[in-house]
Amino acid sequence: MATVTEWVEGARPRTLPTAISPVLVGTGAAVGAGAVAPGAALLALLVAVSLVIGVNFANDYSDGIRGTDDERVGPLRLVGSRAASPATVKTAAFGCFGLAAVAGLVLVGVSGQWWLVVIGALCILGAWYYTGGSRPYGYAGLGEVAVFVFFGPVAVLGTTLTQSGAVGAGALIGAVGAGTLTCAVLVANNLRDIPTDRIAGKRTLAVVLGDRGTRLLYLVLVAVPFLITIAAAFDRPALLCALLALPLAVGPLRRVLGGSDGMELIPALRDTGFLLLAWSAATAVGLAVAGLG
Repeated sequence: MATVTEWVEGARPRTLPTAISPVLVGTGAAVGAGAVAPGAALLALLVAVSLVIGVNFANDYSDGIRGTDDERVGPLRLVGSRAASPATVKTAAFGCFGLAAVAGLVLVGVSGQWWLVVIGALCILGAWYYTGGSRPYGYAGLGEVAVFVFFGPVAVLGTTLTQSGAVGAGALIGAVGAGTLTCAVLVANNLRDIPTDRIAGKRTLAVVLGDRGTRLLYLVLVAVPFLITIAAAFDRPALLCALLALPLAVGPLRRVLGGSDGMELIPALRDTGFLLLAWSAATAVGLAVAGLG
């Protein structure tokens, strides 16, 4: 039976910046549009965190029963390490999805945006079928596409919409930046796992592109948010505060472009998450100030 510490590690808390960041950006855009709805923001955060933890447990279960994690390089996987039974981990995943669904229903009820129920259902299906089912799209090189969509436009614009009732250019800018940086987190993870994923038949985009191509993709994904920040700053100078996060990109870029592999890439994964969180927090402030000004 897994210990509490192992369950916490299995939930992969290092990935929580991917849940928090789009909510920060979306809330900043909403405040900039004149909306102050802390209750809705907290509900959106609960939905996002529950989904991320749920997808982590779902991946643990699905990869574990396929044997993908038998030669695990990264953090503990509950099923692959035999610390917990597949059924228990699957139950934990669906428990998280259930919590996200309940919080999401309350959120759409408060906001009146009932059509978002369909989007929420698609998020849960996307979370499960990333590695679940007979034909998981994460095994077909589509993980980054889904991550961009769900953690960029869906999460950011959904957060803004449920608070302000409308989506402006600032939210769109934030959605692209949050989506690409979240993809960078996934790419750093999949770069580390190329050798074991290739053996297990898990055809991620990193496996398709190969080591060099994946490292170049990571560079592009990290650069895009800062480039759009500079471009958007001509109209919204307050967004330049997002450049304060730029020094945090140095460490992970040095590791990824410098050829680090295996366990050496775990700090790059962690630091990319911190970079995402810092850029998102600064962008949220910039969007709020730009709108209020």
